[in-house]
Amino acid sequence: MNRKVKHITQAVFLLLLIVGTAFVLRRHQEMQLQYSHGPIFGTSYNIEYEYTAPLDSLILCQLRAVDNSLSMFNDSSTVARINAGQTMTTDAMLREVLKKSLEVSAETEGAYDVTVAPLVNAWGFGLKNDSNVTPQMIDSIRAFVGHEKVKLVGDKLVKADGRTMMDFSSIAKGYAVDRVARLFDSLKIENYMIEIGGEIVVRGLHPENRPWKIGVNKPSDSAEMALQTTLSLTNVAMATSGNYRRFYVKDGKRYAHTIDPLTGYPVQHELLSATVLAPDCATADAYATAFMVMGLEKARHLLSRHKELSAYFIYTDKDGNFATWATENMKKYMHDEATAESSR
Repeated sequence: MNRKVKHITQAVFLLLLIVGTAFVLRRHQEMQLQYSHGPIFGTSYNIEYEYTAPLDSLILCQLRAVDNSLSMFNDSSTVARINAGQTMTTDAMLREVLKKSLEVSAETEGAYDVTVAPLVNAWGFGLKNDSNVTPQMIDSIRAFVGHEKVKLVGDKLVKADGRTMMDFSSIAKGYAVDRVARLFDSLKIENYMIEIGGEIVVRGLHPENRPWKIGVNKPSDSAEMALQTTLSLTNVAMATSGNYRRFYVKDGKRYAHTIDPLTGYPVQHELLSATVLAPDCATADAYATAFMVMGLEKARHLLSRHKELSAYFIYTDKDGNFATWATENMKKYMHDEATAESSR
């Protein structure tokens, strides 16, 4: 009797194994590599994912929702109407991103600050371009710049000074990547790469059954892009910020687009590029910007307290040559990089 039960059990197990294998094979056959790409936020998006059908309309719905909430350049967006004083009522996206922004501001002692918008405008990188910047002008603007000057009370934004404005450009692309990733996760998509303007989330494996290979460019203000290193990534978000492309020269002096909210002036230090890995892309995006404000040494010190972050920096050494530094937990992702150092 026991032998008969054993044979029946084995037969049932074998049947289930056959059925399960057939289901997996059929599902694999149904899945196809899909591509979505197009212009958004003044840049472009490029997305690869394995699914049964294209999801372009759902992807665009997420991206347009972010634009309608967080874009300074969309006059009807929530943040644009708040900046113009037309409303103080926020939406769910803006509240989520503002809370994340204020967290990073606190961790970086104000080096990251979304209220930097008036300073960005004054230096010619925002909505306006004031060609004659003076110390007096910067001092007057700094009086209403600071993350401590805004807070949420329910769904209302409260400003300590009505002139305070918000600029989410340093986090919005990363957040948009996260929104598309949430969409894919809700659909049980296991393998994908989402990239918007250089901000990235990857899950699972590349169609060639390997981690996703993501390049980090060498700092250059030319149109040609060469790789400094390549990262092999899965299940992580990545963002890069740099001062080597967006700048202008006036009276022989180069002004970078990264503005230090604490001084009111464009940053002037050795750090050229900051690449950050984090659990989500909004976090990676914000910290990449913060590190460009802080400079190499302050960024390294902060990273010693944040083991959830990995970072890779390109900077100029005392002789004016390119040099690199990486956190220890970044090195496992890196290829073709011989010069990275580590302090932890």
